[in-house]
Amino acid sequence: EWVVDQALNQIKLWIEDGLEIKVSVNVSTRNLIDKSFVPYLQERLEYYQVPPHLLEVEITESALMADPEHALDTLNKVHDLGVQISVDDFGTGYSSLVYLRQLPLDTLKVDIMFVRNMCHSKQDSIIVNSIINLAHNLALTVVAEGAEDVDTVNALKEMSCDQVQGFYFSKPLTQDAFTSYCKDWQSEHSNL
Repeated sequence: EWVVDQALNQIKLWIEDGLEIKVSVNVSTRNLIDKSFVPYLQERLEYYQVPPHLLEVEITESALMADPEHALDTLNKVHDLGVQISVDDFGTGYSSLVYLRQLPLDTLKVDIMFVRNMCHSKQDSIIVNSIINLAHNLALTVVAEGAEDVDTVNALKEMSCDQVQGFYFSKPLTQDAFTSYCKDWQSEHSNL
């Protein structure tokens, strides 16, 4: 709950500062089976007056395994609030394709272990490209985790990956440094 509050408070501060930035919050198995999770999310979204699409709930495939039926019910309710849902570390779990069919997903995040070596491993490159194509065929946004050099970023662009994250762009930043980073980027790209 503290993490959700901090995320929503930060989104609100950024909105007041003229920035619209989506924040992802990792959600555990315990959260997915907790009956109070969805009402809590709804109450906090209203309290902070944050547009729900600026909050993303990130789940791992393993978080679904404990009680898949209840997790699916919870995620459908989260989706109904307008909150985005992503699967983190995609490709490393047990039943990826089964859950892709059933979950109200918005985003797939390609695991760093495939992205990091994709320029040096034909198999990893094929896996990344296949995940991107699969996600696009399901009308999902794809985020590649772990881009650490320009070659990887360029290869992901060629594969039509929607979003890329990694040290190539920035190491982790404090809130103030990240706000400055976003404002600088926004002013440099204001004509886009």
